[in-house]
Amino acid sequence: MSDFEKELAGLREKTVLCVGDPMLDEFVYGEVTRISPEAPAPVLAVQRSETNIGGAGNVARNLASLGVRCVFVGVIGDDQAGRELSAAFADFGLIEPHLVIAPARPTTRKMRFVSEHFSTHLMRADWEKTEPVAAAQEQAVIEQALAALPGADAVVLSDYAKGTLTQRVVRALLDAALAAKKPVVVDPKGKDFARYRGATLITPNRQELAAATRSAAESDDEIVAAAEEVEKLVGCKAVLVTRSEQGMTLVVNGAEPVHVAAYPVKVRDVSGAGDTVAAVLGAMLAAEAGFEAAMRAANAAAAVAVSKRGTATVSLAELRGRLLPAASLASEEKILYDWSQLDERLAAWRSQGLRIGFTNGCFDLLHPGHVKLLTEARGRCDRLIVGLNSDASVRRLKGEARPVQDVHARAEVLAALEAVDLVVIFEEDTPLKLMARVRPKLLIKGGDYRLDQVVGREQVEADGGQVMLVDIVPGFSTTKLVNRSRTAAGA
Repeated sequence: MSDFEKELAGLREKTVLCVGDPMLDEFVYGEVTRISPEAPAPVLAVQRSETNIGGAGNVARNLASLGVRCVFVGVIGDDQAGRELSAAFADFGLIEPHLVIAPARPTTRKMRFVSEHFSTHLMRADWEKTEPVAAAQEQAVIEQALAALPGADAVVLSDYAKGTLTQRVVRALLDAALAAKKPVVVDPKGKDFARYRGATLITPNRQELAAATRSAAESDDEIVAAAEEVEKLVGCKAVLVTRSEQGMTLVVNGAEPVHVAAYPVKVRDVSGAGDTVAAVLGAMLAAEAGFEAAMRAANAAAAVAVSKRGTATVSLAELRGRLLPAASLASEEKILYDWSQLDERLAAWRSQGLRIGFTNGCFDLLHPGHVKLLTEARGRCDRLIVGLNSDASVRRLKGEARPVQDVHARAEVLAALEAVDLVVIFEEDTPLKLMARVRPKLLIKGGDYRLDQVVGREQVEADGGQVMLVDIVPGFSTTKLVNRSRTAAGA
């Protein structure tokens, strides 16, 4: 298992404290087919609407979607939007919300009108108050957050400049986290980054970085220089600059800057993408990942988020699928030790009218002959199942000195091949029982067999299937490779 996989697997054991400005995000989708006769304005024929937890609350949603427990602290109004937010938070079992009610303030609410066909935002309507919260709510936020801090593995401050993260709140949390040696990720707002002094990692976008440093911050060198200025100003360990379609830049104190390109995806909606980035960074630092690993995970998560409509979340499976190479995910997706899962796979493939092929063997030391067999077999069918002899089965067939690799290693190597769709382990000396379960339409074996020697031929042909022999690659044999290596070892 790679370091990335270990860190991702460990996320479910972590807790992140998130403090910031929650809001109610509403999306109204429809089509524009005419201009209003009352004014030169487009008329949106509404087709559907969605309501989500937004703002800093979307950081909490993304953490929960990743399987991370989140303690969320924020301020809402005593109104219908606030009640909707409270009810929405209750739907997330992994989020523990502490919502401080400010009777004199409206709950921040944003309503976006979107063209369904073009995924274009036509207009946004906001209900908000941006002044700092009153002293009573400020104190309540501090008390709730500090009470949760000992049980948190990391802290995220998600600042939308709606009044929750006052100077006093930010200072109290940063000082307490620093004393407790908890990493803090800050998603900043405004031009005064000095107020975040003591943060571990600060994540401005390019425009925010330019405004805070009064610089152009456009080229790589300019962005690095501005990030280094912020690093000194804030006293943080790292600055991560999000650059939209240009990817991200990471500047870590004492290390070379790292630039990563954005994933090539169709962008449907950028709403909340920064929340996804902050959530993943907080989760990865909670899992004690390095800054570069956290950045690469956040970059992958952002690609998933912007490919969805609305204020989107990213699941752990989606993140792993985007971040890790397909071969590293193959073992859990392609290998079956339990045949009870086989029928479901087969039913799904057959419902799509796919032609299922089958081959089998020990595949103890994979060589070019095996690769040719599997590649040609997959070229003749839509899905290729490989029956793999168990260790006990190999010993009975090949002797006590075999297999060289155990069944888990042999299965993982096969699963990493693009030509192989499923690896199924069987305990018997022949695959007849497994083949009766699979009922393949194509049975493939190497050309070193004659048709009358192929186990299962009669069974497959009686079921309307076909048997095919593939020419072998001369000079390659697992037995010969094993004997040659043993001879060399004894020389």
